[in-house]
Amino acid sequence: MNSQTNPTDKRTRLFILLSGIFLTNALVAEIIGVKIFSVEGTLGLSPEALGNYNLTAGAVIWPLVFITTDVINEYFGPKGVKRISYLTAGFIGYAFLAIWVVTLLPPASFWLEVNGTDAAGQPFDIDYAFKTIFRQGLGIIIGSLTAFLLGQLLDAYVFHYLRHLTGTRKIWLRATGSTLVSQLVDSFVVLWVAFFVFGNWSWAQVLDVAWNNYIYKFIVAVVLTPLLYVAHYFIDRYLGEQTAEKLETEAARQ
Repeated sequence: MNSQTNPTDKRTRLFILLSGIFLTNALVAEIIGVKIFSVEGTLGLSPEALGNYNLTAGAVIWPLVFITTDVINEYFGPKGVKRISYLTAGFIGYAFLAIWVVTLLPPASFWLEVNGTDAAGQPFDIDYAFKTIFRQGLGIIIGSLTAFLLGQLLDAYVFHYLRHLTGTRKIWLRATGSTLVSQLVDSFVVLWVAFFVFGNWSWAQVLDVAWNNYIYKFIVAVVLTPLLYVAHYFIDRYLGEQTAEKLETEAARQ
């Protein structure tokens, strides 16, 4: 890439790239989050090996959302995080609406016929399966969007608060501290709203799955902390030392 690129252009390109990573992972996580999977089964262990450790599928990639949030906060401040969070929430809402409309379309008869049996030769209704998988209930949508916005805004606030205390040092502390708080809220709110308030889960089931999600997301976020330093290194090289320092200073003043 041309080293003489205008700093403003580089800043814009960086924000677009980070926003794209953020938006993609958040949107995919919301769509696949309807599935609950067994960690023991995934690892080939007995169901009781880890105490029936179950996670929502969306939790698998959700730590990437929080890491990207921290990178955006580092260079664009809480205003940048809020901007992309509100935009992403709008796109998630649009995606759910588009999916809901598509599930209302009448299926083609040949599509039902060619997919009329499963791998074992048993009768299979692919249109019912499509609707069941993709048409998430209103409760899940409300829970997802509520938890997403609360988690993101809280992450931005805690990260920024810790930044004022640590300055440019201890990126790991800002990232870990903000993740510790925001993911706790995100993990519990989404399941409480979606499956307790609007669904038929017991409070014990909500606590069990939410706690499992939180433990997983926090551990993975800690493990992936070095990625923040790697991202910081390459972004500083891309922007140039002066531009990078200017962005970080502006972000810290917000």
